[in-house]
Amino acid sequence: MTLPRIKVLALGGTIATRPDASGAMQMGLGADDLVAAVPALATLAAIDAETVSRVGSHSLGFDQIHALAARIAALDVDGVIVTQGTDTLEETSFLLDLLLDRDIPVIVTAAMRNPALTSPDGPGNLLAAVRVACDPWVRAHARALGVMAVMLDEVYAASDVLKIHPTRLNAFASPQTGPLATLVEDRVVPLSLPVREAIVGARKRLGTIGGKAAPVALLWIALDEPGHLVEALMMAEDHLGYCGVVLGGLGGGHVPERAADLIMRLAGILPTVMSPRAGGGPMLRQTYGGPSSEIALRKAGLIWGGRLHPLKARVLLETCLRAGLGRDIIAEVFDAFG
Repeated sequence: MTLPRIKVLALGGTIATRPDASGAMQMGLGADDLVAAVPALATLAAIDAETVSRVGSHSLGFDQIHALAARIAALDVDGVIVTQGTDTLEETSFLLDLLLDRDIPVIVTAAMRNPALTSPDGPGNLLAAVRVACDPWVRAHARALGVMAVMLDEVYAASDVLKIHPTRLNAFASPQTGPLATLVEDRVVPLSLPVREAIVGARKRLGTIGGKAAPVALLWIALDEPGHLVEALMMAEDHLGYCGVVLGGLGGGHVPERAADLIMRLAGILPTVMSPRAGGGPMLRQTYGGPSSEIALRKAGLIWGGRLHPLKARVLLETCLRAGLGRDIIAEVFDAFG
């Protein structure tokens, strides 16, 4: 029987570290090293490993992920595994999901524990990711599943996965939806298919993305926020180099009254998205009145981020701006997320 052809693309991260002379962990392992540490992979797939970079995911950039997506789009394989650090996995996987439309499994995995520790999770996560990529149900539903993240024997949709703890082994979850599948023994057990209409609609609007980087500021709104950073963005001639703003808003989509006027004026200058500070879940649209309510903010031109976490809203807004979309189209793209 011919084994599935699986491409492993290694970017770096904790999964690829090794100790230096002082004992501190540094990037060093490549894709071949990661594969060699898991002999069981050879029983599942024909593995072709390639080292793309050796950096922590905190140092990855949008341009690198765009280049990675182009590389994946051109591959003639049955599945792709991307290994990277966990710091930005929730963002990079979502960006790949926006950029890729393939009928093969594309999976991002990583490690919370480095290879020098007694029980590193990297080899197990890589084995699980390859097992998922080879699974008949996953392969049959690859386009419907989109890009996935596999961590600690659970499979998550890239649009929903979040890093919910900085150091714990079980640091990843999809609080809104739960996992798509779980691994038990040597089996992949399907649990659900994700709702993909918003992603599919966004891809149609984005088209072929060839524009230059469009930095997006991310500002968390908190108790008694006076809006000084918002004012600085507005007053600077080049808006401090930012092309758009995502606000992590209070509750169902609110800001302190003292900052409301500034934020409304900002929305008239730069595309400004309001996303839930709580981390996800559709926001309100027409419940509360008053000068800093969701009704007033939407009327003033703020774009509503729907159920997207502020981190993912920032990825989507940067992608829209890079693609040259205007504010009205951007609003329509976000509107589909609830």
